[in-house]
Amino acid sequence: MKRAMTDLPRLVEAFFLDRLIQQRRVSPYTVASYRDTFRLLFRFAERRLKKAPSALRLADLDAPLVGAFLHHVENERGNSARSRNVRLAAIRSFFRYAALQEPEHAGLIQRVLAMPNKRFERRPVDFLVRPEIDALLGAPDRSTWAGRRDYALLLVAVETGLRCSELAGLRIESLVLGRGAYLRCHGKGRKERCTPLRKSTVAVLRGWLRERAGVPSDPIFPNARGGRLSPDGLEYIVAKHAATARQCCSSLERKRVTPHVLRHTAAMELLRSGVDRAVIALWLGHESVETTQMYLDADLDLKERALARTAPRKAHARRYRPEDCLLDFLKSL
Repeated sequence: MKRAMTDLPRLVEAFFLDRLIQQRRVSPYTVASYRDTFRLLFRFAERRLKKAPSALRLADLDAPLVGAFLHHVENERGNSARSRNVRLAAIRSFFRYAALQEPEHAGLIQRVLAMPNKRFERRPVDFLVRPEIDALLGAPDRSTWAGRRDYALLLVAVETGLRCSELAGLRIESLVLGRGAYLRCHGKGRKERCTPLRKSTVAVLRGWLRERAGVPSDPIFPNARGGRLSPDGLEYIVAKHAATARQCCSSLERKRVTPHVLRHTAAMELLRSGVDRAVIALWLGHESVETTQMYLDADLDLKERALARTAPRKAHARRYRPEDCLLDFLKSL
């Protein structure tokens, strides 16, 4: 007996509501990431197969179509290989769930699950140095309400290294003032962490909260309508002030400044101040200390100081001997 055409929508709905939210209790950020992946996938399938998303069947989402979608994500949407792999991870998670619910499609499902991640080059992280930080913090016009909000927001971002979603999710009740002031946030993996604040930053936030007013559940940094800033809104604020800062700091012209770059900047400031990697991992909310290795890789000054502490090697001159012709050929490849 043929199954109803609504099987795929039913399966997708059960995957999100039953598997992700009810059983696994994943974070809202994971749900949003998976949701965006399937919105892109179904729109792509609609254009390619000339079928409305609600009319699609599981058999339509075969390996060739998923492969074409991943190619589209990377080459037409301009996403990186890392982003492409994130989309594939969401699709795999759905197909692992589908394998339990639709065993008759086991062959199709296994072919999709066998699709590999794409390898990518790991480049050193981008971060700002002190003159660039000063130029960025000096960009907002603090004679306006929006400028004072943006200055406080950028200051908190550079000092705490909060993720974009964590910054946008800060509420007035997240700020604990008084002696030993700190910010409390709910981060990745449902982990709550507290980040201490400098006295100068506390003074700025006190002044901003007096002007901002509101109840404890209101966002610290609201949008123009008083609601929570979206990730896109936060990206726009940072990009706008980075463009202004480039007018007085030429080195910023070679850098793309985003909220995540400000997170890297906070980590590099801690590293260059001699803070241990384990403390930096706790500060940033990393799952593993090894994640902070990328900041060591990016710090050229640290490597140069290490090189300066080593003594030059006294090498002895050797007589040149040509390599074997076969080895020479292999070397030339």
